[in-house]
Amino acid sequence: MSGGLLTNMLLRETGIEIGSERIERLRRHHTAAYKRLSADIQPLPGARELLAYLTDAEIPWAIATSGRMETARPALEALRVDWERVPVITRDQVKFAKPDPDLFLAAAARLGSDIHTSSVVGDSVWDMLAARRAPALGIGLLSGGYGQEELERAGAYRVYEDPADLLKHIDEVGGRC
Repeated sequence: MSGGLLTNMLLRETGIEIGSERIERLRRHHTAAYKRLSADIQPLPGARELLAYLTDAEIPWAIATSGRMETARPALEALRVDWERVPVITRDQVKFAKPDPDLFLAAAARLGSDIHTSSVVGDSVWDMLAARRAPALGIGLLSGGYGQEELERAGAYRVYEDPADLLKHIDEVGGRC
């Protein structure tokens, strides 16, 4: 879920009204806190290996995140993503974040790929909903706090423990072996 949707949800549930200046201040504080903690970010098991496999197999891939570049950068650096060769689509570059499909549509366009033949790997129901709306094949990972049934109800074709498990079963989702 994008930060904006989360904020709207919290405000609706709490009944608190805040202005745009306070929202911006909260966003800045969130970014600062995230940056302090980002040194501890480690890729999920098998994440680098999965991306290397896709590259070696000449399967086009991109990163599409609801995070803004300022908060996404540490994770991308931990993954060792080569920004020169790999499209990275962040919240800054699209009109709407997940559960809207804008991020995935932009990623497919940057790859020169048809979204209808693309796969989206994500760890939240918001990822799966956005994949369905694109429409693309949703592949779930159990790293986002959602269970297998939740991800499947939101549209995941298959669900794996982590990127290492996905790589082990890459043939199930049409990856070349």
